Amino acid sequence: MHRILTTQLQLPHRLAAAFVRMRLRSAVALLLALYGAFAGLAAEGSTLQVRYPQQEADGAYPVKVLALALSKSGIPYAMEPMHYQMPQGRALKQLAQGIDLNVVWSITSKEREQDLLPVRIPIDKGLYGWRIFLVNKQDLPKFFGIKSLNDLKVHKAGQGHDWPDTTILRTNGLPVEVSPRYDSLFRMLKSNRFDYFPRSVLEIWGEADRYADMGLVVEPRLLLHYPTAFYFFVSKSNPELAAILERGLTAAIKDGSFERLFQQSYGDVIRRANLSGRTELRLTNPLLPTKMPLQRKELWIQ
Repeated sequence: MHRILTTQLQLPHRLAAAFVRMRLRSAVALLLALYGAFAGLAAEGSTLQVRYPQQEADGAYPVKVLALALSKSGIPYAMEPMHYQMPQGRALKQLAQGIDLNVVWSITSKEREQDLLPVRIPIDKGLYGWRIFLVNKQDLPKFFGIKSLNDLKVHKAGQGHDWPDTTILRTNGLPVEVSPRYDSLFRMLKSNRFDYFPRSVLEIWGEADRYADMGLVVEPRLLLHYPTAFYFFVSKSNPELAAILERGLTAAIKDGSFERLFQQSYGDVIRRANLSGRTELRLTNPLLPTKMPLQRKELWIQ
């Protein structure tokens, strides 16, 4: 009887030890798989094929960052865009299913991090959460008296129907009109289907230039701000590519080449936005994943 009791008491400890060994074996197996992916490409002279969505206007920066990360990874690679454009929601679904694409970039959300594997280095340094408005020039006086979020709620925003920003704005009580097509949003704004189009400070100036003939201008006083990040995403079945991109981005941050590319691409437009001179309206982000690396100050705009 004593032996039986002793065995029963020891059983949980044995199970715990077995669980720890199993976890260690899984971790070692993953590391070996990643090592095998790197070593295999190098030894066989193989080339990593990276397929990404065809870009709308202003899509050059993510492609440049992707090329920089791959070049810093030490892996032979080739990049190829899709031959046709597709809405962001469709691109993310095809990525999850392993159809045609193997990398997409997007604002993160809890849902996206459940379905896909994020590379948790914000290539936008968090600036996709700093939003200023594209408006009709004749409507500028509508916004002069706005001092709070409640003041803004009498106006309607425009957004893509599958963009995380749509949920963020609505959760904060802001009315939103949506469209499945990015380019149609500018025509909808022009025809007063909504009052303002919140855009990242990184993208709005190019859009304002392209649509200036419609009478669309940048509103000079207001700023929406919510925490978010713009990541590369890969399929959960492709952790090797996620590791390659993280390794390359980390190397680019350490040697300063990432910051140089960021400033070359956006330094002027950030200064032009005059963020410190605007009235900041802060929003909560209900989609914010818990694993966002906010503690890593070097990854975010200061």
